[in-house]
Amino acid sequence: MKALTVVPLKEGSAQLDDVEEPPESDGPVLVETVAVGVCGTDIEILSGAYGWAPSGRERLTLGHESLGRVAEAPGDSGFAKGDLVVGIVRRPDPVPCSSCAVGEWDMCRNGQYTERGIKEHDGYCSERYRIQPEFLVKVDASLGMLGVLLEPATILAKAWDHVERIGGRSHWEPKSAVITGAGPVGLMAALMGVQRGLEVHVIDQVTDGPKPELVEQLGAHYHVGKVEDACPSPDVIIECTGVDTLVYDSVDHVGAGGVVCLTGVSSGGRSIGVDLGGLNRSMVLENEAIVGSVNANRRHYELAADSLAQADPDWLRKLVTRKVPLADWRHAIDRKPDDVKVVIEISDL
Repeated sequence: MKALTVVPLKEGSAQLDDVEEPPESDGPVLVETVAVGVCGTDIEILSGAYGWAPSGRERLTLGHESLGRVAEAPGDSGFAKGDLVVGIVRRPDPVPCSSCAVGEWDMCRNGQYTERGIKEHDGYCSERYRIQPEFLVKVDASLGMLGVLLEPATILAKAWDHVERIGGRSHWEPKSAVITGAGPVGLMAALMGVQRGLEVHVIDQVTDGPKPELVEQLGAHYHVGKVEDACPSPDVIIECTGVDTLVYDSVDHVGAGGVVCLTGVSSGGRSIGVDLGGLNRSMVLENEAIVGSVNANRRHYELAADSLAQADPDWLRKLVTRKVPLADWRHAIDRKPDDVKVVIEISDL
């Protein structure tokens, strides 16, 4: 079968390979891959900046944002032939740590987890894969191809879950939220904020193209500039860019008792002058909180599936701005100015 593979940490090593059928040791459920989404993590792996091959192997099969169709499954698996499914990315560490032992592998304490398409486990950008039922999630059939948005949506389902848990440490009635970044992650964050009945403001740097329109169609507000100009003292800020100045702007301008959730990963290596003493004073005296959030466990996949099922499908379709056949995968990583989510199509739905 065909698969998109790469030698981790080696730029320019990606290629479409003929690989062996997925091993039965991966699980009893056989899935035909329909599509995989392309995100910043994939671009980093392709650039040679990131990634680990499976033990004893040189090459890693890419792809962690998946949509597939069940080809075969045991009768007691909870899945049937034809089900639309998404594979969970992370696997618990073998020790396991205290978090992995209770199914919260997104909070792994020792770093010995594996991740499909990223860390020591082949991903989903192949014609078929096998998987254990507990790492597979059903997608509402009405979503069709839009089910490929589920994995990125899980990142925000977790972010909102943690924001609400932290905010609930005291009496809390949030009214407003700021989202930094209008890529797929930021737009999903905005969607979930609107679904919660909040006044949502999205900050990005572009002034035309699909992003401003997508934000407005949600019933949210689009801005170019700073947090304080978009929405003074918001109750929630979800930072989705990793841009250092936006991270500081978010922390510096969240409202009293507010929560900042950082979901973007900064590149590092750059310093900005900040008044840490003043920032500390504000955070302490106003009971503000900052939390970092990455990855997701099964509960977040289920929360994200519910959110997508409730969303306007016409709006979701506009997030998928390009579809590229597997044979032309290089076009998928060649970013265009109007790209939101680019998808590699592997089989017909």
